[in-house]
Amino acid sequence: MEAESVGRVLLINKPLRWTSFDVVNKIRFKLKTKKVGHAGTLDPLATGLLIICTGKMTKRIDEYQAQEKEYTGKFVLGQSTPSHDLETSVSEPQDIEHLNEAEIREASKKFIGALQQIPPMHSAIKIDGKRAYELARKGKEAEIKPREIFIKEFEIVSIAKPFVEFKIVCSKGTYIRSIARDFGQALGTVAYLSELCRTRIGEYKLEDALTIDQIAD
Repeated sequence: MEAESVGRVLLINKPLRWTSFDVVNKIRFKLKTKKVGHAGTLDPLATGLLIICTGKMTKRIDEYQAQEKEYTGKFVLGQSTPSHDLETSVSEPQDIEHLNEAEIREASKKFIGALQQIPPMHSAIKIDGKRAYELARKGKEAEIKPREIFIKEFEIVSIAKPFVEFKIVCSKGTYIRSIARDFGQALGTVAYLSELCRTRIGEYKLEDALTIDQIAD
């Protein structure tokens, strides 16, 4: 119990369909302590690195959240969803035969540096005291103001239309789902995020993380 009061920093590989809060609850149960928090939410349909702080280390959550993030994943070109991922229904496909590899790679260069990004309506951002996703699920529209983000790296790893595999290094507060939406628009079409994995937060790497099964053991 003394170790828990001092606190720990745990690196967890969040599984698909688990919420970040599911992982927090798992740690609370395993360590029998209430003072547990995560340093940066991952959507249920995303996997990868989640930093969990316990005890006195929860005071450093903001510090970890502010660090640079690295993600890998896939966009699907020519189709869209209201949430910009697979949480909501996918639209009918648009014709993207005219898009070539050079155009797709060139479009990624437009996203390097400081940008004004509008977060997704299906997000936890608060609008007049309510979460944006609560309004979105009721079919209500609301204005979400753009936020400044910074994208250090946007690498197109492979292209197999309609799929585009990527690696992105970015600042705190960047929504990869919004990049999917904006990337599609930059190509004169639409797009959504079909896969996402957070591989790094600052100096902390996914390869050093524990699985949920390892926590249970």
